[in-house]
Amino acid sequence: MPSRVESHDPEGVDYGWVMQVTFVLTIVVGAPVVALLSTGVDLPTWGSRLEFTVRVGSVVWIAIGLTTFLYARRRV
Repeated sequence: MPSRVESHDPEGVDYGWVMQVTFVLTIVVGAPVVALLSTGVDLPTWGSRLEFTVRVGSVVWIAIGLTTFLYARRRV
């Protein structure tokens, strides 16, 4: 008989949940935001496209991550 798996009930914010939700929302929300914002900018080379995507995507990621964390902290 295998040993029993212990359960864990964390107190406070579940950081695993925050990371997973941040990842999914960044893709679902971030990709359209970056695409929409890129229509008004001249991006002639692949390097400029990459730089734009990283700059805008990082701001979107930080905003979604902080919002998700604050939501999780308030919910607990």
